[in-house]
Order: sequence, then C-alpha cells, then structure tokens
Amino acid sequence: MDLSVVIPSYNEEESLEELISWIRKVMSEHSLSYEIIMVDDGSTDHTWEVIEKLADGHEDLRAIGFRKNYGKSAALHSGFRVAAGEVVVTMDADLQDSPDEIPELYNMIASGKFDLVSGWKKKRYDPLSKRIPSKLYNWTVRRTTGIGLHDFNCGLKAYSKHVVRSIEVYGEMHRYIPYLVKQAGFKKIGEKIVHHQKRKYGSSKYGYKRFMVGFLDLMTIVFISRFGKKPMHLFGSLGTLMFVVGFVAAAYLGLQKLYFLRHRIQAILLADSPYFYLALASMIIGTQLFMAGFIGELVSRSSVERNTYQINRKIGTEA
Repeated sequence: MDLSVVIPSYNEEESLEELISWIRKVMSEHSLSYEIIMVDDGSTDHTWEVIEKLADGHEDLRAIGFRKNYGKSAALHSGFRVAAGEVVVTMDADLQDSPDEIPELYNMIASGKFDLVSGWKKKRYDPLSKRIPSKLYNWTVRRTTGIGLHDFNCGLKAYSKHVVRSIEVYGEMHRYIPYLVKQAGFKKIGEKIVHHQKRKYGSSKYGYKRFMVGFLDLMTIVFISRFGKKPMHLFGSLGTLMFVVGFVAAAYLGLQKLYFLRHRIQAILLADSPYFYLALASMIIGTQLFMAGFIGELVSRSSVERNTYQINRKIGTEA
C-alpha cells in the first residue's frame, strides 16, 4: 500500500463527510493505493456515527474510537500503530488542511529525500491572538531543538513508515514530533508550504493554557532525550559544582577567621555570617543533587529499555 492517511478527530461531525470525499477524489486522481484511518478521540457529538456511515461499504476507511478524550498525541500514536502504508500522512479533521497537498507530500517521502516533511502554514487564516503566540512558540522551539522548521505544530505532515515505527508519541508530545524524529536518528527533515483554509465548521479547540503546557512538555522532552539514560551527567555535574562552590566559600570563611584570630583582629562569629549559611546550603543542595543523579542511574539501569537502540542496518546477523 502506498499511503496511509491518519486523521485524529474530536467533535468534527460536520466536516468529516466533505473531508473524506475530498481525500477519495484526490487519491483517485493520482492513482494511489491508500487507506484512511480515522481516530475518534472520545467525541461527545455524532462524530462516530458519521464515521460508521462513511465506512459502510468502503474498504478504504478504518476507524478507532476512544472511550474518552485522551488528546491528539494518543490519537496519532494509535493511528501510527495500525498504519500499513509506505508513507503516512497526518492531517486535522477540521478542513483547514487541504487534501490536495497529500500527493506532493507523498512524493517527497517516497523519493527517499526526506524522512519527515512538515507543513508550513505560511499564510494563516487564524485570528491575530493565535498567530502571534504561535510565532513566539515556533521561534522558541527552533532555538531549543536546533530544527529549522517554521511551523512545528502543523497537523499536516508526512512520514516514512520507518519513522512512525520508531517514535512514541504520548502526553502532548505531538507538538514536538520533529524533535522526536531527530532524536530517533532520522536527519532528513524537510518542510513544505501548504495551503491553510478558514475553519468552515465548528469551533477551534485552541486554548491559552496550551502555551504553559507546551513549554513544560518541551522541557520534559529535551531532558528525557538528553539525560534519560544518563541522569548522573546532569544531576551529578550540578551537584558537584554546587558542593565545590559551597566548600570553597566555607573554607574561605574559615581561613579568614583563623587569620583574624592570629593577628588579633576582631571578627564576628562564623555562625553570625549569612555567607556561612549560604555556603552550607550550597553544599547540602549539591549533595542532594548528586544523590538524585545516583538514584536516577539506579532507576535507569533497572529500565527494560536501557539497551533499546534504533538500528536500521545489519550485515550477517539475524533480523
């Protein structure tokens, strides 16, 4: 099969019939073998009933229905696990992503030039209150991850099947899929300007709270990818640094006190100096950080995934 189109959906009953019809028309025009995988993320409207109707008598449409709303990452993860196409394309169900973009996205992956191609909604029809924070968010992620994409959170993306088998999307990590792909060892990440349409039905699921959640998720994914298997490298380094700083400061105060006593210079008690307590606190925090790193290493060594690595080439070994 050439292509799998994975579509997470949450309360989008009005747009689904038009969307599926549009996708089928595009696939027919380009003679692509395909499947559509709808993932109903616990919708509270009639989304699942509409999906059942659209799938009736059509083998090209498969669907997964969650009992409750788990979020877009869970929907993508479930769709990726069952996708059978050589290329996997994801898109939103609200008709703001155009199915006309799918063939070119497919060709960019099928040519072997890219492992992941992310859409870039260069001209957006969202309100200013959504566009400005989005620009700030994308700038921050570019600087943090080193990936030069303009629109990390665009729902319209294309992947090779090896990519979707190698990454795990969970929590709210769908915003950082390009970084997950990079950390999995896939370096051919590209971008394509895509057409963005005004929302035709329903209302946006966008909310301001996602920026705080998004920032915390970014910190989480960067930490796990860099230090998940070597926590001592972070906590041990910080702990040692703080302990040394505190020890040097305490030693300096102690030697200064001895110097004053030897030369009969009046000096305050060490216990009366605020710097003594700062030095002591630094040594205590340093010790705690070091122990946190040590405990993290013990946990890491006990993990069933401690020796799980991405392997894509073998010679003379069993698969």
